[in-house]
Amino acid sequence: MTPELKGFLILTVLKMLVVFTVVLVGVALLTLMERKVSAWMQNRRGPNRVGWAGLLQPAADGVKNIVKEETFPAEANQLLFILAPAISFIPALLLSGVIPWGAPVNVDFDWHLPLIGYASFHGPMSLAVADLPIGFLFVLAISSIGVYGIALAGWSSNSKYSLLGGLRSSAQMVSYEVAMGLSLIPVLLLAGNATFSEIIKAQQQGLWFVASLTLSFFIFMVSGFAETNRLPFDLPEAESELIAGYHTEYSAMKFSLFMIAEYANMITVSAMMATLFFGGWDIPGRWDENGSALAGLVTALVMFAKSFFFIFLFMWVRWSFPRFRYDQLMALGWKFLIPLALIYIVVICVAMWALGAAGIVHPKIQGLVLLGLNLVGIYIVFFLLDRGRLLSGSYRRQPAAEARG
Repeated sequence: MTPELKGFLILTVLKMLVVFTVVLVGVALLTLMERKVSAWMQNRRGPNRVGWAGLLQPAADGVKNIVKEETFPAEANQLLFILAPAISFIPALLLSGVIPWGAPVNVDFDWHLPLIGYASFHGPMSLAVADLPIGFLFVLAISSIGVYGIALAGWSSNSKYSLLGGLRSSAQMVSYEVAMGLSLIPVLLLAGNATFSEIIKAQQQGLWFVASLTLSFFIFMVSGFAETNRLPFDLPEAESELIAGYHTEYSAMKFSLFMIAEYANMITVSAMMATLFFGGWDIPGRWDENGSALAGLVTALVMFAKSFFFIFLFMWVRWSFPRFRYDQLMALGWKFLIPLALIYIVVICVAMWALGAAGIVHPKIQGLVLLGLNLVGIYIVFFLLDRGRLLSGSYRRQPAAEARG
């Protein structure tokens, strides 16, 4: 093994330890943040007994789940019952490893380590654990595995409530994965690359894609809410009708793994929205050019702030809106988001062809033209289209005489 390869592996392991530790600690703190945000919105105090201002509440919850009795339903499929939480948890944790959390940093070291020998690394180091060339395609592929964990949890529990939650989750996540994948095709058209780092560079050269591809951002955001099973798309859980949905029969750490997976997916979707549509770690002014440690730190803080905003948005929406009916959920995905995404792909393709034919190739000018096109699209979608017909789902049509009366 060459010294350069040893150095690359050492840095990769260090990045992996840092990112996964931050995500796991962040998931614990997000449970506290969820309670604090809901308390703030409902004019109450929230957790404030364990530690200063309740900061040790996540630790208390973790200890409680570790020492809590494990339950195994007598008629459950024991193997799948145990594997289901892991199938949900592992993909959720993997996805945080492909997000670039800051600008690349120039690293220059030569080490002689015991048992390893001579190791060296010279050049820019990506702040993603693995800067994969397939980028967001990897995220879409791995995130789709999580549906197996929820579906198997519902089926293996041998409980009617759990089975209904698992079936709802299968239909919901498969439906909205289609809309999510279609919403990212315009991003691929503008960036010309599926790698996260190249998508960020494309936004540095032009406008952030939230301006150039506003409707794609809207579709991706709504699909992200559905993929993470958050309100108003929490039909797989739906406490008021299914007790707890697919994890009704789970307890202790197996139950906690589902919650960790949900919050880890929330972090991933928030980071993807920040990366794909808000420039990721980009700060106007080219902070990334020198590759210094300071630039890496500042851009990482900017990336954290952007992701944190969307995490707060997830919580804000949860405590503001009621749950969709199941027919409304399916109608929104299949009758509105997917057709809208397909039409939008055609519009962007035609617009890119027209700009190329007109000789407009500068990224910023193209972005401004697409921004104007998006403003027209926003007006048509959100102000002219009949919202009741698109989103209401199944409803009784009133006879003309009754409507007039």
